[in-house]
Amino acid sequence: MTVTEENLEENSNTGTGQPEQQVDENEEKSCILSYVKEVEQRLSDKAEMRNKNQNAANTRPSEASFSKLDSSLKKNTTFVKKTKNFSASQVDSLIKDMVALNLTKYISEVAAALVDAKLKMTDVGPALKICCLLHQTYADFSHHLFENWQKVLAVKIGDKIANPSKLRVDLRFYAELVHAGLFNKTAFTLLGSVLTTLINMDKEDHYNISIILSFCRHCGEDYAGLVPRKYRELAEKYSVDIPRSTFLPPEKQQNVRSLLREYYNSLSRHLLKDHNEIQEFERQNRRILQTKGELNQERKDKLDSMRVNYDKLYVTTQNFAEVLDEHMPELAVEPIAKEDESVVVSVGQTDSEDQTQFAAESVWCDIDTRKFYCELPDLQVFLPANYQPAQRVEPVVEETVTEETLDSEIPQEELEDDGKAEEVQVEDEAEDPTSTTISNKIVLDAFLNNLSNCINREMIDNAAIDFLVTLNNKHNRKKLVRSLFGVNRTRLDLLPFYARFVAILHPALPEIGNELCQMLRQDFKYHVRKKDQINIESKIKVVRYIGELVKFNLYSKNEALFCLKVLLHDFSHHHIEMACNLLEVCGRYLFCNADTYPRTKIYLEQMMRKKAVMALDSRYVTQIENAYYHVNPPETIAIPRKERPVLHQFIRKSLYQDLQKNNTDKILRLMRKLDWTNEDVSAYAIKCLTNAHNVKYFNIRCMANLLAGLVAYQEEVGARVVDGVLEDIRLGMEVNLPKFYQRRVAQVKFLGELYNYRMVESADIFKVLYSLITFGVTMNHEAPSPLDPPDNTFRIRLACVLLETSGTYFSSGSSKRRLDFYLVFLQAYYWFKRSDPIWQGNFPVSIDYLLRDTLTALRPKLTLFESYEQTQEEVQNVRKSLGIGSSLTGESSDNNRTVGGLDSIAETDTEIDEEISEAAHGLTDETTTEDEAADISMHETDEEVQDLSDTEDNSAEILPTDEADNLAHALPSAPRHVSCTEDDEFINALDRMVSDNIQDRMRESVKPTQVDISVPMSVRSGKKTYEQLQESEINEMNTMDFTLMIRKGNKQVYRSFKANVDSELAQNLKDQEMAQREEKQRVKRLTLNITERLEEEDYQEMLQQQQRPTTQNLNRERKKYQHPKGAPDADLIFGPKRVR
Repeated sequence: MTVTEENLEENSNTGTGQPEQQVDENEEKSCILSYVKEVEQRLSDKAEMRNKNQNAANTRPSEASFSKLDSSLKKNTTFVKKTKNFSASQVDSLIKDMVALNLTKYISEVAAALVDAKLKMTDVGPALKICCLLHQTYADFSHHLFENWQKVLAVKIGDKIANPSKLRVDLRFYAELVHAGLFNKTAFTLLGSVLTTLINMDKEDHYNISIILSFCRHCGEDYAGLVPRKYRELAEKYSVDIPRSTFLPPEKQQNVRSLLREYYNSLSRHLLKDHNEIQEFERQNRRILQTKGELNQERKDKLDSMRVNYDKLYVTTQNFAEVLDEHMPELAVEPIAKEDESVVVSVGQTDSEDQTQFAAESVWCDIDTRKFYCELPDLQVFLPANYQPAQRVEPVVEETVTEETLDSEIPQEELEDDGKAEEVQVEDEAEDPTSTTISNKIVLDAFLNNLSNCINREMIDNAAIDFLVTLNNKHNRKKLVRSLFGVNRTRLDLLPFYARFVAILHPALPEIGNELCQMLRQDFKYHVRKKDQINIESKIKVVRYIGELVKFNLYSKNEALFCLKVLLHDFSHHHIEMACNLLEVCGRYLFCNADTYPRTKIYLEQMMRKKAVMALDSRYVTQIENAYYHVNPPETIAIPRKERPVLHQFIRKSLYQDLQKNNTDKILRLMRKLDWTNEDVSAYAIKCLTNAHNVKYFNIRCMANLLAGLVAYQEEVGARVVDGVLEDIRLGMEVNLPKFYQRRVAQVKFLGELYNYRMVESADIFKVLYSLITFGVTMNHEAPSPLDPPDNTFRIRLACVLLETSGTYFSSGSSKRRLDFYLVFLQAYYWFKRSDPIWQGNFPVSIDYLLRDTLTALRPKLTLFESYEQTQEEVQNVRKSLGIGSSLTGESSDNNRTVGGLDSIAETDTEIDEEISEAAHGLTDETTTEDEAADISMHETDEEVQDLSDTEDNSAEILPTDEADNLAHALPSAPRHVSCTEDDEFINALDRMVSDNIQDRMRESVKPTQVDISVPMSVRSGKKTYEQLQESEINEMNTMDFTLMIRKGNKQVYRSFKANVDSELAQNLKDQEMAQREEKQRVKRLTLNITERLEEEDYQEMLQQQQRPTTQNLNRERKKYQHPKGAPDADLIFGPKRVR
């Protein structure tokens, strides 16, 4: 419908005629007029475009016309790339290229490029124009385009939207394409599902609000019939009809509006919730500001963040309400109530739940304490019905100290002793016979005696009610006050209960509290004026009693501050202790109260300044600091708790909390039930098993026991845990920070327990022990190591812990000798540390006793060294006896080079020699280590070891068959082979080399080698004289004749020489001849005794046959029936003739 300017002018004649109002009306008229024209133009353009697209089948060019266009691959590919990077400025160039190109084969790629293009809101119109032209030119374009949109708009409930900005543009672009008529009716289903999914999955957090709001602004007119509130109100004001879109029927538009309105309602609830949370947080901040005077930075930052998020949500909700023509939710502004000015909950005061919770957190340490001081029994229940109190009695009746008194100087008469002050005496007055009887006196005395036994809230409440109901008279009240005041000075635990007792009775019997407060006030003045240094317990009792009454609002807070001010004026000796006790009892209460907070803070700062400038005893300094931080504790930032999966929490609880000696089997069954095939579960379980420092120290053995049982079912767990423990110990030596000391002790203890349960070998234990005294150690006082500073003796403690755990098992065989050697090196390391000039004779006694106790427990008869020089001599003797001096010198330069001779014993290169020599000496340990090699070399003393074949022969003679089998089982197994490409390449190269060598040797002539070469006759000496024979007999005792065969050219030349009998050449020859003789004798004995062995075997076989049970075959004993020949004999059958 068209609205002209004349109609608007006629409808505007009702104005007031004022110039300003006329100007506003003209602006509104022009605004609504321009909006109506814009809507009419937009609707007409969309209708025209939709008609063209729907009739595109009739106007598309023929297929023959495409053959005239350019079909080159290069230009078509360039066009697809331009389309993928589409922008509004490229529309003209793209249309020009599209007209000249044949895109029949590339139409699917063009459709995919348009869908994947990263468009802006300003690019949607030009992109829609390009799509319409392609649809009107190519029949398959709309089909390919819709398939790509189905992939892009496949949004599922629960899936997080990766790129909300692109989805916002894509949703509008797709809606415009649907409205333009490029797709059939199935396109509506896809659009409806996307909108429904985006709204239903986002009714709590409203992360998709920008997408929904953009759709309503740009497409709400066509799909939901939306008109902004501003234009609707102007249209109603000036009676203008706004044109509406007829794209969808009204009932379909109503469904879309209902869906959007539902989303808006959830958005309104979200806004109200955030508004209430901000108001609650601001209310808490006001209370903290009133009680403490300041807010921490964390709360300020949190409030700023909440406000920023709320402002964004508020603006978005306002825009959404404008588009949908809905009303904004009402946000109530809560006024600041008067009760918020004070946080402290007085006796009988009722407050809301949040105020009570905040009071409990700020003033009282917990809820039980708050209930003790704030929740008192109602006496009206126990009083007679005719007793009606006039009005509620306030706890404190009179104020003797005002704020002006606190601000002024303290009068001198309050501080000086004028002789008039007297100590409050507690004496029994003369009894009034008219008011007391013997029975009443007995009951009252019993009640007062039992009052000191009321040590909980229930008992003191019952006592107060009992006194009010049965013993309430003037005489008893006076006696009760004297008894309450005269509490024993050592029973400070009764003061809170006595104060509660008085507070319960105060509504009905206020004189009890007033008299008690007056007596305490006089007693405090007496002790302050007296200025003596005695009766400290009585002084502390008075100030703590005053503090308890202050918390029950029975003693004036201003008077309590005045007492603190008086004590701070003469801040010395007993006054320090009195001030600290007063602050410990009621300082927090005064600090958190809005009325007394400023003065309490000033007095605390004054006390800390006095502490800083005065030379006080350390005991007083500690009391002052404790009192200050009790009243005003430092702000602590809450450490965020690490969130772990439930299974991880179960594993940690089972291992670190539940594991004990009596339930190890149960925890083992639980650990076996874990899914060890899951890499994450197994890795975390192994990590927990490795971190033994999280277990209680006395349960580390249970952890090792558990691991030993678990290895029987999960073999790889043991190796990974042991590797982790060894790595942790090594890392501790590299880092060397004091905060890891307990962790390092626990890991070393765990390693020792793993050895006790046969999870690690003794070689690993000794490697760790030697690394503790060699890794990063420089045995030079002038060049200290950063990894092992001179003042650090923690490695000695670690070594002692490991020795105490597993050292008792090194008591036999090679392990015993290895431990003896290590103890020498450990003492050398200890005395090197102790002799450092940094100690100056003040070496830690605990380390000394620890080492002595450890060595005494392992070797009771061991003689301990008394100086560093003795240890160095013994180290040199050990090195010489082991014959490892030269080898260590060369190896230590490359490995762990030390200065003072504490190099770890090196391993020999031939492990086979070690194993065989170990067997020859009868070793029974698990592995061959450096100490065993040292033992063997000690017996050899710089002599060369025989050839491998000779040694094997000797060992075969010495070792029986059973011992050889046991040795084979004791030796460590070979490492597990892991295949890799380098191994395959090496094996192929080795095979080629061996085959080439075999082929070369096959070409050579093979000659048998002679083992023994006899000396030629020509070389043997001729006849000798008698003198030569005598000399030869003497020389043969010390020397041995040898003939050396050498080659000169093609001739063999022989040279004779004499070698010493003790030389290696002679000894090797003798040993070889002796071995050959023994082998011959053994073969000879076997040959001669073969007859005896055969007889013995026959004898054994005979014995075995005799011992076998004899079996009889009854079938063989039966006689075989023989059938008679001829006719049967009747006499034989029927007559008396019988065969016996």
